[in-house]
Amino acid sequence: MAQELNTTTAKSPAASTDKAAFGRVDVVATEHRHMSNWDLFATWIGANANNGTWYIGGVIAACGFLTASTTLIVVGLISYALLAVASYMGYRTGLPAMALTRASFGLRGSYIPSLINVVQFIGWAAVNTFIAATSISYIFSELLGWPVYGKPGGNLGLIVGILIMSALHLLSISLGERSVRLIERVGIILVVVFVLWESVVVFRTVSFSEIVSWQPPHNLKMTSGVAADTLAAFNLAWVTAASDFSRFTAKKSAATTASFLGANLGLFWFAFIGLFATIGTAVTLNHFDPNNSDPSTVAAKLGLGFLALLVIVLTSTTANAVNLMSAGSALTNLVHRLSLNVSLWLVTIVATLVTFIPVYLASFLDVFETFLDGIGMFLGPEIAIFLVDFFWLKHRQYRLSEFTKVHGAYWYRHGVNWVAVASWGLGVVAYWGLKQVPVIATTVGATFIAMALTALIYALGMRLTQPAVKPTQA
Repeated sequence: MAQELNTTTAKSPAASTDKAAFGRVDVVATEHRHMSNWDLFATWIGANANNGTWYIGGVIAACGFLTASTTLIVVGLISYALLAVASYMGYRTGLPAMALTRASFGLRGSYIPSLINVVQFIGWAAVNTFIAATSISYIFSELLGWPVYGKPGGNLGLIVGILIMSALHLLSISLGERSVRLIERVGIILVVVFVLWESVVVFRTVSFSEIVSWQPPHNLKMTSGVAADTLAAFNLAWVTAASDFSRFTAKKSAATTASFLGANLGLFWFAFIGLFATIGTAVTLNHFDPNNSDPSTVAAKLGLGFLALLVIVLTSTTANAVNLMSAGSALTNLVHRLSLNVSLWLVTIVATLVTFIPVYLASFLDVFETFLDGIGMFLGPEIAIFLVDFFWLKHRQYRLSEFTKVHGAYWYRHGVNWVAVASWGLGVVAYWGLKQVPVIATTVGATFIAMALTALIYALGMRLTQPAVKPTQA
């Protein structure tokens, strides 16, 4: 049960009519936190065990198996260590992710990370919807004889698929956090069955030694640095949503350990299946095309059948329940008058519209890669700032009564912490600049270096410009 915080005093987190209050935030009291270790574990498995993760595994297949698998593991462990510590923030405070950025960016300054989150999670929902709708076009081809997407007349099946997925998404978020929790509990069973089945079929078709020794054509080869930045953009998106779910648990281990293990298990499971299946398809057909990395195309070419396509649709629904929940939560921090349920409906409708972009404007792979480039550039610096602020500068203590207080501890200058905004801007520039340095761009990537630089700039800037705030929590 969410408890509304709209107060300028430390007496009560109940709603206030005080004109000095700025917006509202919903604090989940400890006695109303019902998500268990298993719920958080299942949530983050479901968030990553889906079409988008399969697709990202297929995209990095262009590195070759050894480089792709090494990069996948290293980036996953680093990214979801950050997810675990961000989840701790929600467990500690009971606040949603974007409300927490008020302490670092300022009450009004938090609009910047909130807007980024709304855009990115609508984008991820659209990505998963598009992939699932492609699967539906294959289902319609088998049942009704319609052309599959990519063939003349194939847009009809895709468009109907997008509409079907949107209806499923509205159902999945209809009860807010409760429906998300329910769908993840059911979805994880389907995921386990599907992945085991996919693994058997892939290795019946192509041997492991063939997959390991395969190399992509030179003109399509991806460097480890590009793969690292691609994976970081994919993984770090969840870090900015961690508190939206961990605030519903009263267990520290659920917020940290269960979240870390669940996210990595989902990532490794489905990304490796995408990697294996894409390389297996390339070996089988003696032709590699990164546009054929989506699970629907691979499933069809490996002969996995109708049921595989149906499970792809269902796992997309579980993943998008998390995407839409996070987008809706961020929207409530932007537009305070909106309830969470209304925000969820709005972002679902917008995500449906966004899904049509690659149908008419560009190839899906082009849209996907452009989207990832933008996400990586903006997300990393934002994450660096709010983690450094909570764990280093504020010593893991936020004053909850100040989160809606005009001229309070987190008001800074006219509601904006310009040190955070400037640090974020410099971090974005640093990311872009590092991408122009070949030795970095092609080896380790720019994302984590840009994050480290942003963290240092922000910490020094705050030490030099801001008076110390007594770390007491109201």
